[in-house]
Amino acid sequence: MSLFRDTIRQGFLGRAFAVLGAAGAAAAAVEGNRRPKDRDLRTLGIDPMSFPR
Repeated sequence: MSLFRDTIRQGFLGRAFAVLGAAGAAAAAVEGNRRPKDRDLRTLGIDPMSFPR
């Protein structure tokens, strides 16, 4: 069963959940007039250096 969980975490479903979580966190930060975390921006494919501070 551990192999199945690892496969999900590293595969499509894991990536999909990571992108959804990062999108939600980044949206909440922007809505709250804060800068999103670099990790969330990288997950979404956005260069953190190009995002305004």
